[in-house]
Amino acid sequence: MANVIVYSSAHCPYCVMAKQLLDRKGVDYEEIRVDLDPSRREEMIKKSRQRTVPQIFINNKAIGGYTDLLAIDRANKLDSLLAQS
Repeated sequence: MANVIVYSSAHCPYCVMAKQLLDRKGVDYEEIRVDLDPSRREEMIKKSRQRTVPQIFINNKAIGGYTDLLAIDRANKLDSLLAQS
């Protein structure tokens, strides 16, 4: 199974939807709350070059946010991406 990291914050509806999609897929993921630790936000920005949450990484590859994750799923590419380790 893939290594999945979701950078998120508490009051972010797109973060909730991204985590729900991953939960429906049965994916274990690490959630990093950038609203609780500013240094983790800086880490996220350096890795993704994006300032908004969620930022999703699968096997250290930046996927983007919720809409990007959803587009990959709708293109029937998410399951194979998640199956890689």
